[in-house]
Amino acid sequence: MTDPKSTAVDEWSIGRIVRTMIPLLAALSVLQLVSGTVLETYEAVLLRYPALLVLVPVQIGTAGNLASITCSRLTTQLYLGTYEFSASNPALRANAGAVFALAATVFGAVGVAAWAIGLALGGSLALGRVLLISLVSGLCLAVLVVVASVAAVEVSYRVGLNPDDTTIPVVTNLCDIAGVLILFAVVSVVL
Repeated sequence: MTDPKSTAVDEWSIGRIVRTMIPLLAALSVLQLVSGTVLETYEAVLLRYPALLVLVPVQIGTAGNLASITCSRLTTQLYLGTYEFSASNPALRANAGAVFALAATVFGAVGVAAWAIGLALGGSLALGRVLLISLVSGLCLAVLVVVASVAAVEVSYRVGLNPDDTTIPVVTNLCDIAGVLILFAVVSVVL
């Protein structure tokens, strides 16, 4: 039987953190190249519509922030012993509801701001279109945030990794990549 105190010390050791994080961060960095490649393919669209150019970093940044908050809250619940992977768990439902409420509010405001900045930069997209793109892609990202956050906590915990170390980098990188893909999928439908 292992001593729980020595296990806890090993979990917080520099060596274990580095051994866990280096391969994870290297893999995630490679995946970030996908996001840049996708952006490059939409360069002409971004230059034609400055409001969309403004939306890109704000959309993925906001989704990453929502993901970080969600992972942090779920991990805290896990360590407090109140986390339960179940649709009937009121805390899990409350976290998901908060993500959607925040997403609707923030992505709505971001859409209006992107339209105004785009207009100031000589853009021609109507407010309704920019707002629709921002809200639809933002709410799709909210779905991803909830699903990916829960999955990251579950997988990290079940394979014996510290969710504090792994969940936020995984989910924020996923939001970066998927954020670009979702945004331009919505753009291609709306425009």
